[in-house]
Amino acid sequence: MNVYLSELIGTMILTLFGCGVVANVVLEKSKGQNGGWIVITMGWGFAVTFAIYVAGKYSGAHINPAVTLGLASIGAFPWAEVPGYIAAQMAGGFIGGCLVYFVYHCHWAPTQDPGLKLAVFSTGPAIPCTFSNFVCEFIGTACLLFILLGIGANEFSQGLNPLVVGFFIVAIGLSLGGPTGYAINPARDLGPRIAHMLLPIPGKGVSGWHYAWVPVIAPLCGGVTGAWMYKLMVG
Repeated sequence: MNVYLSELIGTMILTLFGCGVVANVVLEKSKGQNGGWIVITMGWGFAVTFAIYVAGKYSGAHINPAVTLGLASIGAFPWAEVPGYIAAQMAGGFIGGCLVYFVYHCHWAPTQDPGLKLAVFSTGPAIPCTFSNFVCEFIGTACLLFILLGIGANEFSQGLNPLVVGFFIVAIGLSLGGPTGYAINPARDLGPRIAHMLLPIPGKGVSGWHYAWVPVIAPLCGGVTGAWMYKLMVG
């Protein structure tokens, strides 16, 4: 499979199941309505796991521009492929968001709160505070890259790595996700946010562009920092 197509499909799966679990929990008259934070974090963890199982063999399953940029910054990924990977990831995030819209097509109108509709597609702060929100996303993504590299340095039974990474994503959500909803992935946030802006969702309100730069810039900075911290640790 073409590596860029692999990244697109992997990120599409990530956002389809990740944004899908949020829709299941927050939209009116859904079977999973009010399932809570545990359901959301588990859903995102499984989303990452199965995205890696699909894309890992072909592209390494970065499925996250912060991962791609972080690896490139320490010489673990060729810079020439960075633009193509990121473009594919953004496209996958957008397509995944569109698919969630169609899956939950009958649930948008009964849901009155436009904030809940936006939450299906993208993250937002529990308490708006730009500095703290940025730091939260920065630290979360720095941990992501640092520990992903640590996981990769260990030997597991064949095929077990994606499951380990999925549980790690659950851990990030449970521990660090409260302040901002833990985007830790620009493609997971920006791609579906663009879908939210373009799709004919009834009563959707604004797409939160005043905040949208935080879950893009902070993860990119955090990813590079986490990768370098690991590289400096191991020498």
